Amino acid sequence: MPLPFRLNRGALAATCLATVASVAQAPTLPAGEDSALARLNVSPRHGEWVRVDAGAGDSVMAWVVYPERRDRAPVVVVIHEIYGLTDWIRGVADQLAAEGFIAIAPDLLSGKGANGTGTPADRQEAVRLVRALAPDEVARRLASAATYATRLPAARDRVASIGFCWGGSTSFAFATNFASLRGAVVYYGTAPDSTALPRINGPVLGLYGGDDARVTATVEPTRGAMSLLNKRYDPRVYDGAGHGFLRDQAGRAGANQRAAEQAWPATVAFLRDALGR
Repeated sequence: MPLPFRLNRGALAATCLATVASVAQAPTLPAGEDSALARLNVSPRHGEWVRVDAGAGDSVMAWVVYPERRDRAPVVVVIHEIYGLTDWIRGVADQLAAEGFIAIAPDLLSGKGANGTGTPADRQEAVRLVRALAPDEVARRLASAATYATRLPAARDRVASIGFCWGGSTSFAFATNFASLRGAVVYYGTAPDSTALPRINGPVLGLYGGDDARVTATVEPTRGAMSLLNKRYDPRVYDGAGHGFLRDQAGRAGANQRAAEQAWPATVAFLRDALGR
């Protein structure tokens, strides 16, 4: 005769509370492109434009967002897409600050726009300007932004990078030429030439759309090259998602949203592991 089922109310309550706590603690996704500015406009965090001395008579404008915390915070350099420094990228920086990091997003098109301005409103013009950027200049400007941010009074001397699309590839490349970088997050970007990989000191997290074959075709060769060098590379490919899935969360019949819901918590966990809380 089967034993009667007995409900352990205490255990059930504990399980329910743990589940609720887990859901409550899940990182909030950055806003999609269409709602990024509206969310920025009501953010409780302090964000400001700064001009960073980039050496060689050069300077770069950057958007800096501070977390609300009592102690000093580690830094994340946010590297924009091929479209330049948009409201969406500023929104990503704000969301990183919500997770406890000082986020600095340099406009790598500073001085490249009309009359010495930065990222233009016209996307195709931004694409043209980004494609014309010299890799050495980009590396110098990123290093200057990272150094500026880690020297802020509210910052700890710990820095990682995150980038998207062109910025994802640039984040990977930055890990090869900025020795103190503690980690790099690469959203749908490709790896630098294999000859540069030995210079990477920190771990790399790669996040890719399964339907982005141009980029995902490079994942396995990169995994093999990094493995031979005993470098930590953690690539994750999300079925059905396309290129730019974190920005275009509404796209591809829900696949982009599902990818974003997995990739962003992985991003925050990776950065906390690399930088500390």
